Amino acid sequence: MEIKNKFKDLRKQANLTQTELAKKAGVGLRFVREVEQGKKTMRMDKVNRVLSLFGYHLEAVKDEKE
Repeated sequence: MEIKNKFKDLRKQANLTQTELAKKAGVGLRFVREVEQGKKTMRMDKVNRVLSLFGYHLEAVKDEKE
C-alpha cells in the first residue's frame, strides 16, 4: 500500500479531517495534504510523527538477497 493511501485510510478511520490530523500530530496542514496527494519527497520524521498517532512507523530495512 502506498503511504498516501495509508495516511488517508488511517485518518478517515479515526474520523479526523486533514486539519485535525495536522494539529494533533504537530505538523502543517500543507504536509498532510501533500502526503495524501502523493508527493514524491517528504520528511520521514514528520511521516513517523503522524503514523505514530496510529501505532505505525517507517524504518529502513535491509533487503534479503537469495
